Amino acid sequence: MILGSHVSYKELGLLGCAQEASSYGANTFMFYTGAPQNTIRKNIDEKITLQAHAFMASHHLFLSQVICHAPYIINLANKANLEKWRFSISFLKQELKRCEALGVFKMVLHPGSAVNISKEEGLQNIVEGLNEVCKDYPVTILLETMAGKGNECGSTLEEIQYLLSHVEHPEKFGVCLDTCHLSDAGYDLHDFDAFLQKFDALIGIKKIGCVHLNDSKNALGSHKDRHENIGFGTIGFQTLNAICHHEKLKEVPKILETPYIGIDSDAKEKIYPPYLFEIEMFKSNTFYPDLLDKVRSHYKNA
Repeated sequence: MILGSHVSYKELGLLGCAQEASSYGANTFMFYTGAPQNTIRKNIDEKITLQAHAFMASHHLFLSQVICHAPYIINLANKANLEKWRFSISFLKQELKRCEALGVFKMVLHPGSAVNISKEEGLQNIVEGLNEVCKDYPVTILLETMAGKGNECGSTLEEIQYLLSHVEHPEKFGVCLDTCHLSDAGYDLHDFDAFLQKFDALIGIKKIGCVHLNDSKNALGSHKDRHENIGFGTIGFQTLNAICHHEKLKEVPKILETPYIGIDSDAKEKIYPPYLFEIEMFKSNTFYPDLLDKVRSHYKNA
């Protein structure tokens, strides 16, 4: 089982990411190379990157399964403002270059939102953008399934299939399944085998390069995209655990993006990641109904 979580790319870059992931008992992780909401980026230190690779090799972290996530500010769907569309392409190229320098070859990308245009126009704009960015980099771009907020593209398997079937180099692209997004988009994951059959018929299971393993705060088909801690949402632990351990996804990295948990009731409370215990739950096939208390106790005593 290849399982990890989102981690922070701080002063130590990839090394800090690997150290944080190791502290959770993970064997993979996902990171942004800087804040996802802006363009501020620190130069990549080659020495620290090599230290990160050495740390990962000695701590059972699979570099080949590490995931980078593209910034949220990239929107290839909206071409109404050509300057902004060109910026998205340029910034995505920069992020792909940074991935290559870090030795990371999988990047998750939100397809984009068709603001004030039709979905059909948005999808075509994405295809044009992807065709331009994929030429020069050996990084596989994994298109994330979206919840369908507003006019998001990629909230149906048919839209993802359209993108993958229209790019010039489909071998350079894959899919990231987000369980919260899929449920919010209307896909009932309680019959996951039926979902996989549909996915395989439309796209092909081999195209799944990553799974974001999240519970959802929302009802099926709500199109809201609000993640919940594992087992505390509408998808539930049993279903998510079955997905995590599914034989057909054995070689696919699973990444947790669940909410941090507050220690106190104070409005200014510190919040901490639940990943150590959520990963434990999946490893042991056991739901912790007292997850929040476990996290609070662990960090109070740390």
